[in-house]
Amino acid sequence: MSAPSVPRDSNESNDPVGASAARVRIACSTSNLGPGFDLAGLALALFLEVRARRCASGGLRLGALRGHASEWPRTANRLCAAFERAWRAGGGGAEHFEFDADSEIPIGRGLGSSGAATAAGLLLGAAFAPRPLSREQLLAFGLELEGHPDNITPALYGGLTFSVPREYGPPVFVRGKLHESLGFAVAWPAVPFETRVARGLLPKHVPFADAVENPRRLALLIAGLERGDAELLALGGEDRLHVPYRLDAIPGARAGLAAARAAGAWLATISGAGSALFAIGPRERATTIADALREALVCETGAGEGRALEVVHAAPEPVLER
Repeated sequence: MSAPSVPRDSNESNDPVGASAARVRIACSTSNLGPGFDLAGLALALFLEVRARRCASGGLRLGALRGHASEWPRTANRLCAAFERAWRAGGGGAEHFEFDADSEIPIGRGLGSSGAATAAGLLLGAAFAPRPLSREQLLAFGLELEGHPDNITPALYGGLTFSVPREYGPPVFVRGKLHESLGFAVAWPAVPFETRVARGLLPKHVPFADAVENPRRLALLIAGLERGDAELLALGGEDRLHVPYRLDAIPGARAGLAAARAAGAWLATISGAGSALFAIGPRERATTIADALREALVCETGAGEGRALEVVHAAPEPVLER
């Protein structure tokens, strides 16, 4: 799937050399959506905002970090690594940049905090680079850094995406359709759940019957999302490849998902690798469902946050500053 070069802001010259700073705003993402393991991703309205500015010295370094960005490591940071990947690929040389970041996206909860940081770095590096880079190239770089395409694709493109790596070239992806009647809710406990740990819980082999069942469910999920069909979403949200192996390792997850369904959710599952929970139901009940998720987590674990979130359909664009 081809994509245009990363655009410069319409009020600026196409030459980024004179830009002293650039900023970008990236949405969080939920992934898998049940049976779409390492495939499906959906951009939602919790945001990471990053501003990069040229400096006289210091290489690539983090500046002011606010919100959940304050929890980022100062060394071996994904934002800086992604910036450098795009900057070098676009012909950038030995210059110095500092990054200020403010993030609403909790870390280690399966809401794409790493994918958002990667997307921000790639887009900012491409915005400053002397040669233009296509969004397709950035997606390929993102896959190199992330290892799987389900979060980086909606972070770079927005909306609902189904993305598959291939041996040569960038991942191929298609955009999914979402019915306007659907509402989306997430909730997360105070305790993170590292992706490394979550992947370690997965079996090396699964029963043949489970391998057969998951694509059936995925077909129903895609149709349910497009039609806003409650029965299709309920059936299509069931997974046998990752959710059963992770569910009991996330405190409060079973109670949270049950509470979401009791509050009117049609689909309720783990967000990404967890520890966040994700639900889909009628748009008018999204806040009620988010509250039910949060209250169950608070009851089971002593803490929790919940939000009804809008889908972010638009691809993020960097804005250059003189």
